[in-house]
Amino acid sequence: MPHTLLLAEDDRAIRNALERALTLEGYRVTAVADGVEALAQAHRSRPDVLVLDVMMPGIDGLQVCRVLRAEGDRTPVLMLTALVETADRIAGLDAGADDYVVKPFDVEEVFARLRALLRRVAPAPDPVPEPVVETRPEPPGRFLEAAGLRMDPQARRAWRGGRELELTRTEFELLELLIRHAGIVLDHSTIYDRIWGYDFGPGSKNLAVYVGYLRRKLDEPGAPQLIHTVRGVGYVLREG
Repeated sequence: MPHTLLLAEDDRAIRNALERALTLEGYRVTAVADGVEALAQAHRSRPDVLVLDVMMPGIDGLQVCRVLRAEGDRTPVLMLTALVETADRIAGLDAGADDYVVKPFDVEEVFARLRALLRRVAPAPDPVPEPVVETRPEPPGRFLEAAGLRMDPQARRAWRGGRELELTRTEFELLELLIRHAGIVLDHSTIYDRIWGYDFGPGSKNLAVYVGYLRRKLDEPGAPQLIHTVRGVGYVLREG
């Protein structure tokens, strides 16, 4: 079955061109011109993924995303934005968006980011039966710990000391990857592949935005920074 996609874009030329391209790519597309229509359509028939323009009259893409997240709707959201400042991208992540593309964009990049988002929410395939081997069962709710951080992957909860961290899905997955490889420098390509399933190339700022946002949630006054940048290589989680 083709994936259903809700596209909200007020620029008619962009909306029509993107709707055609996405339809040819195999998506079943519903295209609307503003945030009010987007919310109404999302409530009528929940799509597999949403593509929202940030700047729309009335209710903009950020507001649409906030409303859906407040309702508990976790449908993946890709934002289209002409805003290139880091603070503007952070505002989109704050609103609950999963990823963004900056205009003018290459439609192939939109396709790649959508594929990555859909892979992350796809149900796992049924496991192939294997011979039964006597093993010691892992305890439920097993914790990961490193650099003063504690994480329960099954419950999707994380703490620094006694403070619980409020993390988005992408932030949680990024932090889990860093904790599992604490003390090891992970290069950009490895992180992109493990978190997004696609390397967006050296010009992408997507990873830097998420790392910066995660640092803001982890860092505490007087405490050592935990996520360190290894210039030209990637990132590493360690104390001090």
